[in-house]
Amino acid sequence: MRLPKAIRDNLRFLLVETTSQVEHLQAFFGDCSPSIARRVLDRSGYASNLKDRIHDSCYRDIAGASRGKVAMLRTIQQIATELLRISELCCDCIRQYGHLDNPRHQCNNDFAGDLQQVIDAIGSVDAALQQGDTQQALRIGRVERRLDRSFRKQLKQFATRVKRSKHPRQLISTMFVAQAIEQMGDALLGIGEAIISCNLGQPVDIQRYRMLLDSVPELSDVDPSSSLELKRVAETRSGSGISAVAGKVDDTAYRAIVKDGARRKLKEEHQSVRSWHEIYPGLAPRILSYKKRGQSAALLIEHLAGQTFEQIVLHESDELVKESLRRLGRTCRSVWNETRTDERVAARYMRQLQRRMGDVYAVHPEYRQGKSRLCGAGIASFDRLVQRAGKLESRIKAPFSVYIHGDFNVDNVIYDPMEQRINFIDLHRSDYMDYIQDVSVFMVSNYRLHVLDQPRRQRIHRVATDFYASVRRFARKSGDATFEVRLALALARSFASSTRFILDKSLADGMFLRARYLLERVLETPAGRIEGFRTPVRELFNG
Repeated sequence: MRLPKAIRDNLRFLLVETTSQVEHLQAFFGDCSPSIARRVLDRSGYASNLKDRIHDSCYRDIAGASRGKVAMLRTIQQIATELLRISELCCDCIRQYGHLDNPRHQCNNDFAGDLQQVIDAIGSVDAALQQGDTQQALRIGRVERRLDRSFRKQLKQFATRVKRSKHPRQLISTMFVAQAIEQMGDALLGIGEAIISCNLGQPVDIQRYRMLLDSVPELSDVDPSSSLELKRVAETRSGSGISAVAGKVDDTAYRAIVKDGARRKLKEEHQSVRSWHEIYPGLAPRILSYKKRGQSAALLIEHLAGQTFEQIVLHESDELVKESLRRLGRTCRSVWNETRTDERVAARYMRQLQRRMGDVYAVHPEYRQGKSRLCGAGIASFDRLVQRAGKLESRIKAPFSVYIHGDFNVDNVIYDPMEQRINFIDLHRSDYMDYIQDVSVFMVSNYRLHVLDQPRRQRIHRVATDFYASVRRFARKSGDATFEVRLALALARSFASSTRFILDKSLADGMFLRARYLLERVLETPAGRIEGFRTPVRELFNG
């Protein structure tokens, strides 16, 4: 893609200027010449001006630009920012030596090799950008690791030398310089990642790209070095990234899903998916590969046909909503019957809620209230209600356990109408537990969908009540006498804890008040009538 002349020229000038600054810094360390120091400091404003010109031009051109051009312009903005950072770090190094009484005593060429790596990397930026050369961008990014190793080595030597030195101030200045050069590596890493992100069409760091390259060879017809295309599908709250993979030559269908993030979480999901294949084959997607690097990992997962339940509820016909909900109910009952064990289990919904209330109050501090009175009547705080409900819950256990999803949100259920098949994704929390855990999460995740038009709110109400009716029939056939009260506690937990993800005041308040209402209803039920409790689902999900 050809860039506008003003941007292209100013970027070229900024590359030349930054290289010149680093070269002058390299020369300065040879003899600590005051004239070279002045040259570096006097030119500091020029790089800033060039960066501002590039940013201004990019902002003007972004409006109305194509998606590919917008990605390129943003990449150039980031490159300009990182180049200015390197220029400013050169000035910081000069200023450190300006604090010394006699800088010439400290002059040495210890940094010459590191600075030469910076110079060489800057010299590769233009070609990597213009040619879309991902391998060149990787080489630019690798400089960061080499400079980081060099800094750690110097830091270790510093700890030894400073104890014996008669001039610790000089050593301290030297270490500040070493740290500044190490930070130049961070800037180069940012440049390399910006170019790779532009080539792939979405933000990606080099660590994640390496994980991707490790994973994709499982797709024999996709060449990761030249024909890889990613599309960001989702970003989990735990920080994992989810991307669809296709070859640029034929992008009519995605070949797989790459999920990358913390090694611990992805290891859990990998193990859970294997368990699902053993316990109930065909429900979980196939894992094509699992790769790990340090504390990061990536899963290459088969791409499943169909839509998430969220997409169906929000955008598809009433007939497809009914069909997918009916199929989901059958699938859930089948899984629960197939995996049922006679072990009684306590989900401890109130304990789960207590662990999340700190996050709820951080987003909605007005929900944290002490005991109050209204017309002379005492009103317990929400925390007090949770505490009392927890004591009641300790006497109630599910009569059996089943293998549950563990994070049964509407965006983790996929339905393929062609095959009339349900699939589950994002399975890292799966375990044997009370099936009500999944039921409540699914119902509330429907309710919290941020749609305001009345027809779709009515559809959400029907989904929640129909799913509840289906599960209630299962509970009756299974002899689950405390199904209703456990559902009320689980819904209270899901309504209240979900407000930490909701900034819309009206929606969050409605969910929090529903949680309080459920707790009050449960607590006012006499102990001998717990099995006769009924959860007011129609009222809860109306609105």
